[in-house]
Amino acid sequence: MSDLVTEKAKAAAGPDAPVLQQLSTLDRFLPAWIVLAMAAGLGLGRLIPGLNDTLDRVSFGSVSLPIALGLLLMMYPVLAKVRYSELQRVTGDRRLLAASLVLNWLVGPALMFALAWLLLPDQPTYRTGLIIVGLARCIAMVLIWNDLSCGDREAVAILVAINSVFQVVAFAALGWFYLHVLPGWLGLDQTDLHVSVWDIAKSVLVFLGIPLLAGYLTRTIGERARGREWYEFRFLPRIGPVALYGLLFTIVILFALQGDTITNQPGDVARIALPLLAYFALMFGGSFALGMRLRLGYAKTATLAFTAAGNNFELAIAVAIGVFGVTSGEALAGVVGPLIEVPALVALVYVALWARRRFFRTAASGAVR
Repeated sequence: MSDLVTEKAKAAAGPDAPVLQQLSTLDRFLPAWIVLAMAAGLGLGRLIPGLNDTLDRVSFGSVSLPIALGLLLMMYPVLAKVRYSELQRVTGDRRLLAASLVLNWLVGPALMFALAWLLLPDQPTYRTGLIIVGLARCIAMVLIWNDLSCGDREAVAILVAINSVFQVVAFAALGWFYLHVLPGWLGLDQTDLHVSVWDIAKSVLVFLGIPLLAGYLTRTIGERARGREWYEFRFLPRIGPVALYGLLFTIVILFALQGDTITNQPGDVARIALPLLAYFALMFGGSFALGMRLRLGYAKTATLAFTAAGNNFELAIAVAIGVFGVTSGEALAGVVGPLIEVPALVALVYVALWARRRFFRTAASGAVR
């Protein structure tokens, strides 16, 4: 969030005020800004011939540089807020770590597999693309959803790091299992997936390694030079809004790249969207309920839920295009993923903030327990 404005809004409204009154103007109208960014991207893609091809060519291997720029702008301020000296507090919470591993690497892929086969039994290419999306666990946008929902910043840094390691070592094996082995056991159609571990590692390095290193160095150098009070109350509020600007820039680029596809194949987009919406709702709701059951507290519960519900769309798109081709149904399913995920998870941010007020006690100081 844009911290300084948000804190002023909270102070003025009071801890018992409705959730929306506790948000800054920038955060409060985030759905409107996202709708405008979507419209701007679609408009640019339709009005400027060849724009999507031009943007698509600006890449480093399978990594789109415009999207990479947007994600880096989005992630850096969030990772600069993390108190890295407090990470040990999170690593000692075995309930959180175990729950996250089970949700991300057992429940999430299995749920997407089930939904894809249940809702797209006659669309093998879209089905395969969705299964790939389910295997790519989130290491980027979850940071901003977590921050907007007032989740635990140190916890999300740890969980994202764990997801990145598992992504490198397990993605290809899980792809083989869910696309070839499990369908064979169940008597369903099988698909082979050949993906380079280096491509996965490169995605992790670009979208997590660079902003993580930048955030760590910024906090370390800033606190040593000017102290924690200056860093957190003067410096962070200045760079905070950059995260949302990066998000909006990324949305504009995504919709500009895929504007023709979205407008020319609305029926297919709608069919792909249905299992995705079910997936986000079930993963978020189930994870949030589990966090409450484990009594993790609101901040860690929100972190657990958003980490489980989000996906690494850049990796999923890169794999789908690299293996099946840019015009394939698998690539289309990968592209639709973030286009549905962004508005869906923004809505879930507001659900989480409502749940904080409804289900979690607030201490006299206003801190949520």
